[in-house]
Amino acid sequence: MRAEDAAIAALEAEGWALRARRQRTAAGEIDLVAERDGLLAFVEVKARRCLAEAAMALGPRQQARLLAAAEILLADHPDWGAAGVRFDLIVVDATGRVRRIADAFRWEETGG
Repeated sequence: MRAEDAAIAALEAEGWALRARRQRTAAGEIDLVAERDGLLAFVEVKARRCLAEAAMALGPRQQARLLAAAEILLADHPDWGAAGVRFDLIVVDATGRVRRIADAFRWEETGG
């Protein structure tokens, strides 16, 4: 939860508005959903000892689950993401450092 709080603070500092937190769907959970200027970001938050370990923690199976969950949310909220949709990864290390990897993966890369 501390990592998610840090991720939200980083997003809000960059002008993103939080749409949802720990959004559950039949396909799985999305940590954060944020929007800025009509661009919707589905955000996965990973916390590990170091930023590199956190960045490597998002595997193909989890990416596919996130894509499926995002499709469900977009169907339920057709007004979200008028300017587009992307998938971001926010990594947090043991000291609380936060880095965002914007557009971390795409629909076509995972077979979506």
